[in-house]
Parts: sequence; C-alpha cells; structure tokens
Amino acid sequence: QVQLVDSGGGLVQPGGSLRLSCAASGINFNIYAMNWYRQAPGKQRELVATISSDGTTGYVDSVKGRFAISRDNALNTVYLQMNDLKPEDTAVYYCNAKYLGLIWWGRGTQVTVSS
Repeated sequence: QVQLVDSGGGLVQPGGSLRLSCAASGINFNIYAMNWYRQAPGKQRELVATISSDGTTGYVDSVKGRFAISRDNALNTVYLQMNDLKPEDTAVYYCNAKYLGLIWWGRGTQVTVSS
C-alpha cells in the first residue's frame, strides 16, 4: 500500500520558518520525482518545488531564494524548508510523487502565515 504522509505545517508569523516533511512508503522512492504543491482557498493547486531522482531542483518564482526542497533517500523522505514566510504562502501543502504515469499524493498539511 502506497502512503505519503506529509507533516510539519502550522501557524507562523510573517518572516518565520517552517520545515515540512513527507515520508513515503510502498514505492521505490529513489526513482520518483518528489514535489510539493500548495492550494490556497479559492485558488488552483500550484507546483511550488520539485526534486528529481538525481537531485535536480526547481521552484516557482514566488518562493525562489526562500524555500529549499531536499530528499533523503535512505529515509524515503522529502523536505521543504520554508524561510521568510509571507501571508501569501498560506495554503494547504501537498506532497506528490511522480514516476512515468504513476502519481501519488499526500493528504496535505496546513500552513498559515499570520500575525
């Protein structure tokens, strides 16, 4: 059974930091591209950060220089370090695993940035 368990969200003040984690099981983690998406109320889900099986990373422009995605293949876990958080980063963040036509999603973790 495939599971992606994302965690680490919470309430943080503007300028603060959070680290999201996504633990995967039931897949050959090493070969999957791992991604973080987010969805704010009333908006479409958007791709925030991606890391390929060889460690190549990519980010949406709005988070470049503030967020960092990383993976630990020994732990089957992907992380999203989020620094200098802004109110517009408020959303539910979802972990995603992709390999060819196979796609798996976590249930999401809420991030709220507010004073």
